[in-house]
Amino acid sequence: MKKVRIYDNLEALPDSYLQLFDAEKTSSSFFASLPWFQNLFLNSLSKDHTIRLYGLEENGSARLLLPLCFIPRKNAWYMPRKLLAASNYYTSLFKLIQNGSIENCQDDINLLINAVIHEKTRWDSIDLHPMAIDSEQFNAIQRACRSAGMAVQTYFCFGNWYLDVNGRSFHEYFDSLPSRLKNTLQRKYRSLAKRGDLEIKLIQTEDQLDAAIIAYEQVYHSSWKLPEAHPLFIAGLMRTCAQHGWLRLGVAYIADQPVAAQLWIVHKQIASIYKLAYDDRYANLSVGSILTSHMMQHVIDIDHVKEVDYLTGDDAYKQDWMSHRRGRWGLIAFNLHSMYGVLGAFWHIGRRLLKMKWFSIIKKITK
Repeated sequence: MKKVRIYDNLEALPDSYLQLFDAEKTSSSFFASLPWFQNLFLNSLSKDHTIRLYGLEENGSARLLLPLCFIPRKNAWYMPRKLLAASNYYTSLFKLIQNGSIENCQDDINLLINAVIHEKTRWDSIDLHPMAIDSEQFNAIQRACRSAGMAVQTYFCFGNWYLDVNGRSFHEYFDSLPSRLKNTLQRKYRSLAKRGDLEIKLIQTEDQLDAAIIAYEQVYHSSWKLPEAHPLFIAGLMRTCAQHGWLRLGVAYIADQPVAAQLWIVHKQIASIYKLAYDDRYANLSVGSILTSHMMQHVIDIDHVKEVDYLTGDDAYKQDWMSHRRGRWGLIAFNLHSMYGVLGAFWHIGRRLLKMKWFSIIKKITK
């Protein structure tokens, strides 16, 4: 018999749920791994949100896990009750954790979503993002929400640039880069080689990590980037990845001073470029690009990854390094059995329809 249970934290999950995170039974996404959620909850998400994990079980065995959260209303009775994906600005991809093919899970997803929407605590909306719009899971969740009587709106989150390595060596990949980028890399590398004080270190294990974290933070604070909202998150992520063999932390030094740093994560043949920064004072040396090239060579020729993922954003420079683009989208489902759900559906979906109607009218007038 299938039933839905709710858990307040990862530690409360029975052992059968841990099997859903097994590398052989889930997708290749690092952002669907148990270590990812452990660090996210410990060092970021739980600071502002209350965790709520919805699990579907059959005879004591876990079948699905939907990691959600909400922001407590703090006695504000007039505020809508919103369930959110267990994700934030640190998350580049959100997924429902499942065991088995989606074809065998549609009924399970329907049952899970239906239980969430008819929970005693009546939720006004469910907002899931960022998700892969081209995945069957995205469509299955939409179908489940509509089947439960909810109004669904999808929305764009960001573009995601990635490289299909396609079995190439780094040399073959480098030859495919835009001429402008290749010329810049070759020219700047020759210039730095003449100086003789460039050193690049690649940290993968815990034994050198403490010093590398200090170097990374020194570079980060000397860059253009804003301070981290949750300062413990990145260091926690580095330690988590080092423990599992996923860490690729590159640091470039000039005259023994750290001037560029990049955090890459290699998980199941996908190299994710998670964080990068360089000291503004060395921008004219293109040391950040040289470090990227060095890291790229390592993951292609040594790690033999099949994909390199630049994760979040449509920054122009990413197009030079990557080969393909895909969209990351969200979906928000409104509970039509609650007043705030109806109002939310009217505001979000009705406004979009009205905008489309006016656009159509203006287009006809201006022809």
